Parts: sequence; structure tokens; C-alpha cells
Amino acid sequence: MIKAIFFDLDDTLLWDKQSIQLAFEQTCLFARQEHPDLDPVQLEQDVREAAKKLYQSYDSYAFTQNIGINPFEGLWGQFRDEMEGFEQLRDIAPSYQLAAWEKGLEKSGIVDRNFAQVLANQFPLERRKHPIVYEDTFQVLDQLHHTFQLLLLTNGSPDLQNTKLEITPQLVPYFDHIIISGSLLKGKPDSKMFLEGLYRAGIHKEEAIMVGDNLHTDIKGANATGIYSIWLNRDHVINETDIVPNLEIHSLEELLQLPILKK
Repeated sequence: MIKAIFFDLDDTLLWDKQSIQLAFEQTCLFARQEHPDLDPVQLEQDVREAAKKLYQSYDSYAFTQNIGINPFEGLWGQFRDEMEGFEQLRDIAPSYQLAAWEKGLEKSGIVDRNFAQVLANQFPLERRKHPIVYEDTFQVLDQLHHTFQLLLLTNGSPDLQNTKLEITPQLVPYFDHIIISGSLLKGKPDSKMFLEGLYRAGIHKEEAIMVGDNLHTDIKGANATGIYSIWLNRDHVINETDIVPNLEIHSLEELLQLPILKK
């Protein structure tokens, strides 16, 4: 019998990709106010590409991969975490954020370090303005939290993930436990996250399910730990990996109809 449901956060309950998209759009439109000939769509593309390349060039890259922090989170995170490994990331973040916008502007022929800094400062402001929760998130959590223990298992910096939760405060009360990979220094798909969830819930692996959008982290990790895995494939993408979920759904609402969750 299922006693606990583990949920991923980003792009499962929160539409993080869309929040980042809106932050880019608004920041690039802001940039065009200063440079009317600037193409905001092209600037976004150039900054995204620059950010990815820069991110991989730092010594901190292996650490960010281990914890599960992506380049675009690096563009707005402050990483005020006390755990081992975050000091280097915290030191790099300001120069990384500046360099991404500086290199993006240079692609459009704009060499202006001061203006790049303005945009690097603006992007985090815009990201905080646009927290987006999927339409079905609260409806489903409302139905489930009275019957099951709900745990949030999210990769990332505790400081940054808690910031996301602070700007969507309605989410937090639904969860009995919130586990952030940075606090364990291991991110999904490592079994450490899932085993910690089982320990905190006081249950066996057969009594939990994992719901997440990412095959490589949520589903792979749950499978390796022996936890029933449910892939939330909202965009109906084709699974071209060798990672096989126990079940595939296309909306959170489908959880409410599952026989394994019927008491």
C-alpha cells in the first residue's frame, strides 16, 4: 500500500522553464529600451548560448552537475549556502552572470560592460517576478495531502530552491518533508535523495511513488532505488532513452485516478 508520494519541484509543480523564459523576455525587452535596434529574441538566444558555454568552463561545473543546478539558475542564484562546495559557486556567480550578458550583447555589436551589469542585475529581478505554478498543481495536492505523506525532492541549491518556495508560499504547507539536494551534497538520480525521503517518511520503498518530469534524474533515481516511478510527460515528448518509468502520465490530474492511490 502506498503511504507517501515524492514530488519533484521544477517543471513538475512549478513551471520553471516558463519562469526563466519570461525573465529572459522581459530583460531583453528592457535592453531594447536602451538600444532600440537590438533584437530581443536574438539577444536571448545569444545570452543562453554564452551562459551554457561559460557554465561548463568553470571548475565548479562538476559540483553543479552533481547537485543539479543548471546554467539559467546560475544567472539568478546567489548561492548563500553554507555547505561544502557552495563557496566557490557563490564567488563565481556574479562574474558569470555579468559575462553571460556581456558576451550576449557583444554578438549584437554592443560592447558595454556597464550595461551588461545592468542586465545581469535585472534578470534576477524579473525571475522573481514570475513564479508560475501549473494549473493542476494545487487541485491535485489538495486531494492527496490528507491521505498520503507528501515529500518534495528537489535538486539544487537550498538557498535558490527555498527562494522559489518563498515566492510561491502556498506550496510549502502541503509537504511533510522538503529535501533539497544541496543539503545532502548529492542530487537525483543518486539514491541518497530517495533513501533520505524513505527515512524521513518512515516507510519502505514499496510504500512510495516518485512523480517527476525528468527521466534522467527523477525516474532513473527512483528506478535504481526500487521506488515506483511515474513520469510526468506534459509535453508528450518521445522517450528516446533506455530509462523506463513504471507509468507515464501527461497531467498531474491523472494521479487522482490511479488504482495504486485508491485507499
